[in-house]
Amino acid sequence: QAALLHDTVEDTDTTLDEIEKHFGKRVRGIVDEVSDDKSLSKVARKQYQIDHAASKSREAKLVALGDKLDNLSGFFSDGPPKKWSRERVQRYFAWSKRVVAGYKGTNKSLEDVIDALFERTLTMGGVEFAVLPDDWETAPLV
Repeated sequence: QAALLHDTVEDTDTTLDEIEKHFGKRVRGIVDEVSDDKSLSKVARKQYQIDHAASKSREAKLVALGDKLDNLSGFFSDGPPKKWSRERVQRYFAWSKRVVAGYKGTNKSLEDVIDALFERTLTMGGVEFAVLPDDWETAPLV
């Protein structure tokens, strides 16, 4: 249930209290762990995810890994968002790799599939490029 609800608090007017009322404390806790604090700037939210990935519960890490797999694989099946540049795609993959590093040891199968995505290339505007830049560890977050 938490996997299905993971973006609800961020993307709708639904509150964590409503999640708890309908799905219980456990699901609320997981949803809370994977929800961004929208009071923070975009850069601060991204850095927070990197800094706190390793300390999340196993359940929250599994939800987050599934979400990352879905988001990253979408670049290959559907293409990147229309207005994204190659640089923005690479920044997103670099940030994602830094977040996923904090989930290591949670689920090897998911991690292996995600790691394989980081090795792929994309073509945009007739130009093929590695989705993960060489400087991924220090690449800007936005």
